[in-house]
Amino acid sequence: MSLKETKKLETNKYSLEITVDGEKFREAIKEAYKKNGKKINVPGFRKGKAPLHMVETYYGVEVFYEDALNLLYSDLVEDAIKESGLKTIEDKMDFELVSISKEDGVDFKVTVTTYPEIEIGKYKGLKATKQKVEVKASEITAQLKQMAERNSRMISVEDRAAKKGDTVVIDYEGFVDGKPFDGGKAEAQSLELGSNTFIPGFEDQIIGKNIDDKFDINVKFPDDYGAKELAGKDAIFKIVLHEIKVKELPEIDDEFAKDVSEFDTLKDLKADLKKKALHTKEHAADEALENELVQQIVDSIKGEIPEAMFENRLNSSVEEFAYRLQSQGMNLDLYLKYTNSSLEDFKETFRPQAEMQVKYRLALEKIVELEKIEADKESIDKRYEELAKTYGVEIERVKEIIPESEISKDIAVGKAIDFVKENAVITEIDKNDEAAEKKTAAKKTSSAKASAAKKPAVKKTTTKKAADK
Repeated sequence: MSLKETKKLETNKYSLEITVDGEKFREAIKEAYKKNGKKINVPGFRKGKAPLHMVETYYGVEVFYEDALNLLYSDLVEDAIKESGLKTIEDKMDFELVSISKEDGVDFKVTVTTYPEIEIGKYKGLKATKQKVEVKASEITAQLKQMAERNSRMISVEDRAAKKGDTVVIDYEGFVDGKPFDGGKAEAQSLELGSNTFIPGFEDQIIGKNIDDKFDINVKFPDDYGAKELAGKDAIFKIVLHEIKVKELPEIDDEFAKDVSEFDTLKDLKADLKKKALHTKEHAADEALENELVQQIVDSIKGEIPEAMFENRLNSSVEEFAYRLQSQGMNLDLYLKYTNSSLEDFKETFRPQAEMQVKYRLALEKIVELEKIEADKESIDKRYEELAKTYGVEIERVKEIIPESEISKDIAVGKAIDFVKENAVITEIDKNDEAAEKKTAAKKTSSAKASAAKKPAVKKTTTKKAADK
């Protein structure tokens, strides 16, 4: 194989002319004959038994040219790209056959898309803000209440009438114009009063009723009700109230802590909740800081980025979304049908995100290049261990699938954003102080307006001579 010529066609587009000699091409023809010769009939021979030269005589010498070239093509192109030194991206390659013969071999051209040559602006000393984080006691109390809600139980009450917030168990049957309608009947239906689950007015008329009461409810279906035959119609529901239940919350104490966690005391549970909440907020603040810095770098990029890079990222985003749907028991085709979307329109919804991701990666790779950032052996081994644990396979298997060069590149890119953060000028801000400043500023503005409103109006007079100037 020989890379005959590398020619730049346009920005990020190159033509590679590739040749393979006659000997190698003839070997590929023999291989193609072995694979496909069994399917060929030649008069005077049993099917698949005719020798190569007889097949070529009968069908023409070119009979296996295409199959032979297909056998060679991938390796030829891969070797040519390596020899050219071009850094290419996955994209459709245009193919042009220059010449082909059994004696002289093959000469063909392919177009490849290359990584863009980009420039980035300032990435050291960038200014950004980071939110100061804290966890208030009220937030922990709210979390404990949520945990209590999840561990609540329903108990029946028999000594009073139903009230808002209760859950009642009822039978009901609805009538419009004196006739029952489809979907208007149920037995032993649980309903939380005040949840607004049923049509307006329904739940309110159960409040004040007692167990075993039988009564009617008069309501009107909304004009925009989903079932057109019922929209705007008056209806009567016959109700039987069987049970009234209330939610009983557990006492939030040490026993509660033991029941819902691995801790023996409420104090330890609260400390753990605070620690986790603080970690979550710190992570969110770091992410916001990183996004602010990244946006500045991305905005400074100069260079023409191939559309293929955005398309590849878009396709990956769709594949990732489809995988998540599949894990939830749905497929992409069904999702598109429900949302009344075409695949192309749906894919375009990911474009802003895809373009940002591509530019972000390119910017960080440029910083890796400029700062000569490298991944150390320890980091590479650690990443392989993490991947092996995540996918439940042996490390050696992961190494077979993912080359070390790819792992090394990802680690270096991660170090690049760390480098940007370490060299940034970061101002920590307190959300509470910021809110207080805004409130003070608003008061000053309001006070100034009020003061201005109290001042007497001064009539401005101007002589004609002055006005004419």
